[in-house]
Amino acid sequence: MRDICVVGGINMDLVVPVPHIPRPGETVHGGAVSRFPGGKGANQAVAASRLGASVALVGQVGADAFGAELLDTLTAAGVATSAVRRVSGGVTGVALISVASDGQNAIVVAPGANMTWGAAAVADVEGAVTGCRVLVLNLEVPAAVIAAAIRGARRGNARVVLNPAPYRSGDEACFGDVDLLVPNQVEAAFYAGADPDAVTDWDEVGRRLREFGPGVVIITLGGAGSALVESTGAARVRGFSVPVVDTTAAGDAFVGGLAAALLQERSLHDAVRFANACGALAVTRAGAQPSLPRRDEVERLLAGGR
Repeated sequence: MRDICVVGGINMDLVVPVPHIPRPGETVHGGAVSRFPGGKGANQAVAASRLGASVALVGQVGADAFGAELLDTLTAAGVATSAVRRVSGGVTGVALISVASDGQNAIVVAPGANMTWGAAAVADVEGAVTGCRVLVLNLEVPAAVIAAAIRGARRGNARVVLNPAPYRSGDEACFGDVDLLVPNQVEAAFYAGADPDAVTDWDEVGRRLREFGPGVVIITLGGAGSALVESTGAARVRGFSVPVVDTTAAGDAFVGGLAAALLQERSLHDAVRFANACGALAVTRAGAQPSLPRRDEVERLLAGGR
């Protein structure tokens, strides 16, 4: 078993540059379509692997050309894929991503095989994650898969990191079973019952999320860094000023970086600072997995930003 096990979505990303994100009913002419490997589970696994961690991925792809290509990409990135199923007759998940000139994006996901888990596949998840030191989860797979993974992690005393994305009402029920809950601003606000555009105190949002039971809440705040909320109080972990090209996978870079840092027994504050650097570097390049940084790049940014 690898040190980090990631359970989550595996997609092919189809990316179109646009002058601005379309409003409802608006048609926008975009540039050339690019294809990148993606999916939150795959991105987070590759992010941690690129930082030097030993990583396995649990997920599903279709028995199609995209599925084969994504498995090859994961293997090339050093991620163990023996627990990734190819679903006969299924289709691989696809994300349709518009990226505006300021780097902001809008994403529509057709989940395909990510959400079509049979009973036998769900039953295998618990054993597939047992023995890892850090379990990373996201919500691009069914709730039953999340529950099985948490049972396996607890059996092996692994730390559990949940990135509750995309937002899915009802999944708050599992928050009490995780050690670190890592939403972005929109997800954090939604789970806290707030309007993301009206929030002025992210520490208070984090305290509301801690009422669901997670040990620690870390809200990613883009260039502003992260809000870290623990039982002992709240702190702001500063971010980095970098040129923004494409924000796709910045959150996944953060989560993968956090998992890798936790393995090194860093303090939680230092682990979040390391993860902030990973997310910052990811926005300076286009695409999801192509943007994920190497450890030497992260250490250079940390050294220059202290």
